[in-house]
Amino acid sequence: MPGKENQQFNRSDSEPEPGERSTTPVSQSNRGSFIDLPSRYDRFEPLAEFIATFVLALATVAAAWSGYQASRWGGVQSTSYSQAGALRTESIRASTAAGQLTQIDIGLFTNWVNSYATDQQNLVDFYQDRFRPAFLPAFEAWLETDPVNNPDAPKSPFAMPEYSLPEMEESQELEEQASQKFEEGQEANQTSDNYVFMTIIFASVLFLGGIQSRLKSIQARLIIVLFSILTLSYGLYNLIVYPIY
Repeated sequence: MPGKENQQFNRSDSEPEPGERSTTPVSQSNRGSFIDLPSRYDRFEPLAEFIATFVLALATVAAAWSGYQASRWGGVQSTSYSQAGALRTESIRASTAAGQLTQIDIGLFTNWVNSYATDQQNLVDFYQDRFRPAFLPAFEAWLETDPVNNPDAPKSPFAMPEYSLPEMEESQELEEQASQKFEEGQEANQTSDNYVFMTIIFASVLFLGGIQSRLKSIQARLIIVLFSILTLSYGLYNLIVYPIY
């Protein structure tokens, strides 16, 4: 029948018969299309951005503070070393003066002994009158031990506990002060070095914060942000325990 033939002729080859399975290939455009599903980590991206910004701001302030404290403690170090040098100079001066006075005491006492041994009383009195007032207590205490007849007596007044030189005591005191200032300078130097190291730590936090923003993977960004937080926490803890000048 003509109508039936036209109906069969007009049916598209791509349209399957009822109950038949289509064998028409999928078009190239449909084959390349995919549904872009959001990653389960994408919801953390705004939080990661906020945390990274906060970490960067805190690290910037902490790095500036560390640099400031390092400079301050460097000044303390220089001052302490200078004071230690000045105190040692004064200590040497006092020690030199004490040595000169000791030589005077030794010379007068030696002449006194020689005069006493030769029974020259006028010279004995002459030298004894010229003993320094600071030497007389030790000399008199030595005479009371009867050194001529007592074999256990000290060999000279210089071995007596009464013999002391204020200049020598001053020299020792100044030397102790110089040593203390030098130790303070060493401690200040170590503290300055610690703050410099903390500056490096905070700079590494800034570096990590800078590179995380360039990464496309949110997982990698979260890992770097977490590592930045740990590094920042370590630096902030040290800033709390370090001394402040």
